[in-house]
Amino acid sequence: MKDSVDDHVDLWSNELSDLDRRVEGIAVRLQALARYLDRHRDAVLAEYDLQWWEFKTLHMLRRGGTPYQATPGELANQLGMSAAALTNRLDALEGRGYVDRTRDRDDRRKVLATLTPAGHKIWQQGIVQIQQVEQELIHNLSSSDQIRLESLLRRLLRSTESA
Repeated sequence: MKDSVDDHVDLWSNELSDLDRRVEGIAVRLQALARYLDRHRDAVLAEYDLQWWEFKTLHMLRRGGTPYQATPGELANQLGMSAAALTNRLDALEGRGYVDRTRDRDDRRKVLATLTPAGHKIWQQGIVQIQQVEQELIHNLSSSDQIRLESLLRRLLRSTESA
């Protein structure tokens, strides 16, 4: 059964004689699936008037477990960004009531960013719908295909992480 990527590969193989059709097909399908997930995730977040960067910041606070807090430096490191850029993010999220910043009781020099109840609620609503989108996509495969795909993707990812 053909898909839209087969047409893409056919067109390019006519133009590039040394094109590896299999590699091109895999790479373009991975990109198309990533775009699909991004579009649907962004549509979910738009329902809550959230941008991806806002959700990702709330997500990092939530994943740390109770009391859902981290220092700005820890968050910046987790998000792969500068402390200055993170300060702007926290300012915006604090202005929307999703994050509070306080001084650590034990070390007044340390600032803690904490997920507020409103931040936790909006994160929870978004994550449930995002997981539904992911499940709907993956449930198109049988359980054994899901296991095999996960294993293959893990191998590919590990090869890039070790480079």
